[in-house]
Amino acid sequence: MKIAILVEGATEKALMPSLRRFLNSRLPGKMPRLKAIVYNGRIPKQDKLKGDVEKLLSGKDAYDAVIALTDVYTGTEDFKNAADAKQKMREWAGNNPNFYPHAAQHDFEAWLLPFWPTIQKLAKHNKSVPSGNPEKVNHHKPPSKYIQEIFEQGKAPRSYSKTRDASRILEENDLMESILVCSEFKAFINTILCLCGGEEIL
Repeated sequence: MKIAILVEGATEKALMPSLRRFLNSRLPGKMPRLKAIVYNGRIPKQDKLKGDVEKLLSGKDAYDAVIALTDVYTGTEDFKNAADAKQKMREWAGNNPNFYPHAAQHDFEAWLLPFWPTIQKLAKHNKSVPSGNPEKVNHHKPPSKYIQEIFEQGKAPRSYSKTRDASRILEENDLMESILVCSEFKAFINTILCLCGGEEIL
């Protein structure tokens, strides 16, 4: 099984090593070949998305499936929520049966919030985690802003680095902790598991 995963940028790409490790433990003998297609910006819309998806699914090196992973918070008001983002991407891609849209509500960093003790350690600050479900942190102050703030307020203040810090946060933790509290992350993982004949996470 060959799966292309369309991602927006550095943070999502940082997920790939941890994602492979997690899937390897749950898909013995069925591990897919995953390829991150990085846009370094938002995933394209409308005909551009349709063209990219069709290109990846055709030809001699075609992928068996294409998954798109976007943030709901894109700096625009294109998406009301994760369901709206998934519906729009599905329509833009022409309702292709081998295209699977997913969205982080409201941005990818929501899926890092369950690992707050690691974030505190890296930031050298004991600032409390935002209250409530990580995927309920919204447009007005997306999860990435909370992570940025704790790094800037730490004992050795610095900027939050999406590539360096997200990778360290992920590699020090079990993805299942986030999957169990973030329904959109679970849906994304379950798409891959189901495509590969694995057992769905309930």
